Amino acid sequence: MVVVRLAKSGAKKNPYYFITVADSRKPRDGAFIERLGFFNPSAKGSEERMRFNVERLDHWISQGAQLSDKVKELANDARLSPDELQAKLDAKKAKRDQKKEAINAKKIAELEAQAQEAAKEEASSEEGAVEDAVDAAKDVVEDVVEAAEDAVDTAKDVVEDVVEAAADVAEDAVD
Repeated sequence: MVVVRLAKSGAKKNPYYFITVADSRKPRDGAFIERLGFFNPSAKGSEERMRFNVERLDHWISQGAQLSDKVKELANDARLSPDELQAKLDAKKAKRDQKKEAINAKKIAELEAQAQEAAKEEASSEEGAVEDAVDAAKDVVEDVVEAAEDAVDTAKDVVEDVVEAAADVAEDAVD
């Protein structure tokens, strides 16, 4: 069976394809019957993106040749006017950009949700830390109060002892 397909050429990460008519049993980049054009998907600026001999394609289709999916798409693009083709490419790029923006927005929303969860966990751990600090402060205050009460009791005992000693000295002085 005769097929119209792409034959890969070019360098690594810089593909370049020839549109070829070939026997389906031959390798993709192997022998071909006729070359109908080329397709450069990485064309930039004023570089030519595609050249396609549509009359020869129609001849091979009339002879029973089958088209690959990508060649069908390229044939449809070749039949468009340059303005229509540019509008199609711009629409495709806009759709791709919109999809990227949606993915980025989703990632941002996920990161914000994670940040909020982390903030809640931190706040709850801070609340626990604050409660622990308050409990520790209460314990310190209770210890200080007990120490102060002990100091007051000791001071009372000292004052009582001093008063007794003064009373004894006064009695001895009177005698």
